[in-house]
Amino acid sequence: METSITPLGSDVYEIDTRMAGYSGITAGYLILSDRPCLIEPGTSGSVPVVQAALTSLGVGPADLSTVVVTHIHLDHAGGVGDMATLYPSAEVVVHEKGARHLASPERLMRSARMVYGASLDTLFGEMKPTDATRIRAVEETGVIDLGGGRRLESHYSPGHAKHHVGLVDSLTGDLYVGDAAGIYIPETADVRPATPPPDFDLDTALASLRKFQDLRPQRLLFAHYGPVLAVEETLDRSAEELRLWVETVRSAHDAGLDLDHAVAMVRSRTDHRYRVYDTGTDPQLREKYDLLNGAESNVAGILHSLTKA
Repeated sequence: METSITPLGSDVYEIDTRMAGYSGITAGYLILSDRPCLIEPGTSGSVPVVQAALTSLGVGPADLSTVVVTHIHLDHAGGVGDMATLYPSAEVVVHEKGARHLASPERLMRSARMVYGASLDTLFGEMKPTDATRIRAVEETGVIDLGGGRRLESHYSPGHAKHHVGLVDSLTGDLYVGDAAGIYIPETADVRPATPPPDFDLDTALASLRKFQDLRPQRLLFAHYGPVLAVEETLDRSAEELRLWVETVRSAHDAGLDLDHAVAMVRSRTDHRYRVYDTGTDPQLREKYDLLNGAESNVAGILHSLTKA
C-alpha cells in the first residue's frame, strides 16, 4: 500500500488519505505522542491507506489511543467506524451534535446518497457504525489527553457545520481547522470558502474565525490541505472570501435568480481571485478542487442559509 507521510515536527505527521484516489485532497494527522492520536481519518475508502501509514509509523492495533474528527462530514469522518474496529483501544471524540450519527449513520448516509447519487461509493464509501460506548462527545470545549502533559483542546466552531470543532495542540500551538476556515490549496496558496448545505451560516462562521484568531495559534493545519504558517493573514482571507461569496449570492437571490445563474455570478466575480483558475494552471489541479470544493455546492449552501433567514 503506497503511503504519503510528511513529518511536520514535534511528532506530528501529515497523512495523505488519497480520497477517491486523488493525492493532496484530504489530510489526516497523527500526533505520535505517549498516547497516539489520529485526527481526521478520512473516508471509508481511505482506511487502508491510513492504516498502512499508521503501521509504517509504528502504531499497531493496540497502540492508537484516540481518533478525533473535527466534524462528521464523510470526507473527514467516513472511516471512523472502520478505524474503531481496527483499533479496538481507541476512543472516538466528536462534538455532541455529531455523536449519534457516528453511532447510527443511516440518516447521514441517506442524505449523502441523495446529494451524491451513484458517485457516493467512489468518493466516500459507506460509513460503518461506531459502538456508542467508544464515543466521547465534547461540548463547547473538551480535552484529549495526549500523554506526558500534552493535550489536544477542542473548541466549538460551527458555521460550516453545526457539529464542528477546532483542535489546538498544547505543545505546538497547532490549530486543526477542519473546514471552518475553508479550503487551502497549497499549490497556489488560495483560500476558498466551504459553505455546503444544510448548516452554513455566515455570522456563525465569522464568529468561529474570530475565535480561531483569539486562540493565537502558531500554525493552521487544514484537512484540505496541509500546514499554513501565515495564520492571521489566512484567517482574514477566509473571512473576506466568505463575505464576498455571500454578498454575491444574496444579490442573485434578491434578483430572483436560480442556482445555475447564482453560480455563474459567483464564478464571474471570484474565479480571478484564485490562482488555481489561472489559464496556465494544470487543468487536473482545477478538476481536483472542483470535485472537493465546487462552486455549485457552496452556492447551494449559501442560498439555503438565505432562505432560512
